[in-house]
Amino acid sequence: MKLVLGISGASGTQLALKFLEHVPQEHTLFVIISQSAKRVARCEQQICLKSALKAMQRPLNIFEERQIDAPIASGSFGAQAMAIIPASLNIIAKIAHGICDDLMSRCAAVMLKEQKKLLIAPRELPLHAIALENLRILARAQVCIAPPMLTYYTQPKTLESMELFLVGKWLDALGIENHLYKRWG
Repeated sequence: MKLVLGISGASGTQLALKFLEHVPQEHTLFVIISQSAKRVARCEQQICLKSALKAMQRPLNIFEERQIDAPIASGSFGAQAMAIIPASLNIIAKIAHGICDDLMSRCAAVMLKEQKKLLIAPRELPLHAIALENLRILARAQVCIAPPMLTYYTQPKTLESMELFLVGKWLDALGIENHLYKRWG
């Protein structure tokens, strides 16, 4: 599967890195990083996001949000799915209202027009009425709205186990088999 991951400027860039670690090797990954995501990674994790991506133990095709002419910006490229983890309210608003002024919003628009899987993980609390309306618009367009909400039925003992639950649920939503969390029953 050709899978696109957008890393926007919301809090939680660590979740994007954790997600990438657990996508099986047989999937080809294309990563879009926003300028804001780079700043968030420096503030929250004291890391250079681009360097962290390049250091991963797997091949990644990395793009900057300004690279609007990248191959993944076209429906003919054939990406089968896209996830935006974490999803800022800014990127959510752009997608909900058809604004395609950078690579991340353009790729999301391509997923919608091609009727491919699009998952967004909004990272904001609390949500105001405008954000909720934008999420409603996306849900009606068949976007999978999957915020990083914690669970307790898996009896997590560490932050790592909670993160693995989230990654596992996101992979499930994209149709990617995984065994990252204890399933019910």
